[in-house]
Amino acid sequence: MSLKPRRVDFNSTWATLLETVKGVITCGRVPRATWTDRFHDVYQLCVACPEPLGNRLYQETKSFLESHLNRLNTAVLSCGGENLLATYHKHWEQYSQGSCYLNQLYGYLNSTYIKKQKVSDADLNYGGFALESLDHMLEIGELALDTWKRLMIEPLKGQLLNFILQEIKNDRGGNFVNQTVIHGVINSFVNVEEYKKKYSMQLYEELFETPFLQETGDYYRQEASKLKDACNCSEYMEKVIQKLDNEDFRSRKFLHPSSYNKVTHECQQRMIADHLQFLHVECRAMVHLEKRKDLNNMYKLLKPIHSGLGVLIQEVENHIRQSGLEAVKNLKGDNIPNQFVESMLEVHQKSTELIQSVFHGDQQFVGALDKACAAAINHRTNPKYACRSPELLAKYCDTLLKKSSKGTSETELDDKLTSCITVFKYLDDKDIFQRFYSRMLAKRLIYSQSTSMDAEEAMINRLKQACGYEFTNKLHRMFTDMTISNDLNTKFSDSLRTDNVDLGVGFSMLVLQAGAWPIGQTNLPTFAIPQELERSVSMFEDFYNKSFNGRKLTWMHSFCSVDMKFNYTKRVYFVTMGTFHMAILLLYSNTTSLSFKEIEQHTQLPEKELVKQLQALVDAKILEVQAEITPQVSLSLNMAYNNKRTKFKITTAVQKETQQEVEMAHSAVDEDRKMYLQAAVVRIMKARKVLKHNLLIQEVISQSRARFNPSVPMIKKCIETLIDKQYLERMANTTDEYSYVA
Repeated sequence: MSLKPRRVDFNSTWATLLETVKGVITCGRVPRATWTDRFHDVYQLCVACPEPLGNRLYQETKSFLESHLNRLNTAVLSCGGENLLATYHKHWEQYSQGSCYLNQLYGYLNSTYIKKQKVSDADLNYGGFALESLDHMLEIGELALDTWKRLMIEPLKGQLLNFILQEIKNDRGGNFVNQTVIHGVINSFVNVEEYKKKYSMQLYEELFETPFLQETGDYYRQEASKLKDACNCSEYMEKVIQKLDNEDFRSRKFLHPSSYNKVTHECQQRMIADHLQFLHVECRAMVHLEKRKDLNNMYKLLKPIHSGLGVLIQEVENHIRQSGLEAVKNLKGDNIPNQFVESMLEVHQKSTELIQSVFHGDQQFVGALDKACAAAINHRTNPKYACRSPELLAKYCDTLLKKSSKGTSETELDDKLTSCITVFKYLDDKDIFQRFYSRMLAKRLIYSQSTSMDAEEAMINRLKQACGYEFTNKLHRMFTDMTISNDLNTKFSDSLRTDNVDLGVGFSMLVLQAGAWPIGQTNLPTFAIPQELERSVSMFEDFYNKSFNGRKLTWMHSFCSVDMKFNYTKRVYFVTMGTFHMAILLLYSNTTSLSFKEIEQHTQLPEKELVKQLQALVDAKILEVQAEITPQVSLSLNMAYNNKRTKFKITTAVQKETQQEVEMAHSAVDEDRKMYLQAAVVRIMKARKVLKHNLLIQEVISQSRARFNPSVPMIKKCIETLIDKQYLERMANTTDEYSYVA
């Protein structure tokens, strides 16, 4: 075969080509040699001399396709009734496959004539070309599809749609339908326009999808009404879920993937959104009774609906909050901190498990859990008084970290301390917790009551992760002081050994930084150190002053403890007691009875403090007195003292927390808050220079929320204080704007 252009008799060539075209479009058998010859015929027509015959070939092919489809249309209509869809589908399958082969046969015409005539994508998007003017520019495969649309789908669309909707309705009713036929007919509405660059789904959406969605909505509106009349809420939800699943499966059997979500949405609107009030009314009872299966179904149904979950979330939050309040409402007995924390943890754990298993960990429900737990933990039985939760949590931590007879494994202790952080994160007044925790930590460290220093440090690290380094700075410094004190003790002992000095008593001390430890240095009771300790104290002061010139030591005798050995009794006892107790008992070394005044004179303790210390010794039955302790009585040593334990401890008054100390802690927190707020205001104003009152209040609240929730009146007082101190000033001609005074 020659590829050289030559004269071609169009009529004879077309007559030959037409026979092959008829075989191709009907998917008949075309021998390879014939296919090759006809492909060459198309080429010769496109390059014919003196004028190419591509346009004429295009028009003749178009006319053939139109006449062929007119015959097919007549054939489909003649079937009528139930066979119309099957006949249409059979011809479409054949025609769509044939059009693909035909497009290949006309490959040279497509590439030389049609593509040169077609408008580019850029012209289509930005030019002024109308889509209708492009019909004669289609490639042969596209032309075949477009012709099918015009001559088959358009005339038959009403009948096709009615039969399709009827068949889908039959499928919903449980009757047998031909899935292949329905799916093929529906997909023909998509495939016939797939070649289009824009709006390729327009025919499918307008012809089928829109009326189908409307019909689906009507069907499920009626179904929902029937179910509501016949079922209770639980049964209704189960049947709705089943119908939604069935309809989703049906969509995947028959429809194009672009319709799946639209159909599901329409069903949800008709069966759920239209009946939200009916579902919401049942939420409270289901949540209160914790009907997990019903709640899971409710969640599945309401989640896709706009604003559908709001009522359910609120009911879950109310239920958790009420559970928390009931758990901590009637706490009684001596172990209130343990009851409080463990009750809240139980509520939190149970609610978390509910949210994970029923609501699949949905963040909206997790947020409701957090709000509910925060409300329960920070609840005040009396608004006039501060919330006790920070204090109770600190005491619970103190119980865990303090040495006790209970055998708690390290793993169990670690788990409980981790759980404490769960409660801690919900506290509004974290600074109150910090105040109590630091006081209790100080006592544990000073009196060597910690069950494990590793556990203490691990807890502080957890607090640092939750609130930052600033929150735990002083706690870390307390640990540092303990390490430094151990080193000082070692160096002091080495110094005594070098100088061959024997103090006569075992002596060790803790040197604590005044700013790091929550121990007041004011109102320290006067005290005359016993002669047995004078040398030890003076020698350590000399040693310390040589090592740290300029530092001043203030002795905190009330925090000291002593181990004494009782030799005067029938059995030998080893007793741990406070320094004041020791000083009093040493006075009985050479006598068995002393008057109150004599003891006061030798110890130099204030009368009130001395009464407290003597009462502890009387309660321990080491000293005896005939009446109440007053300055007029005498106290004698109990020579017949007897105790089942040979080692025991007399708790000092300072180790017992009194109500007065609790009130003082809250007062100290209030003072700290004022200073913190003033610092926050100065920090903000220094950065902004000028700021309106409301914006300043919001900024301060935002910065303070990590430690506590400040009240607006307190912030206003702090602003007034800073104005008096000339850090800020009010702007002229305005009442709600401040400027920073540099």
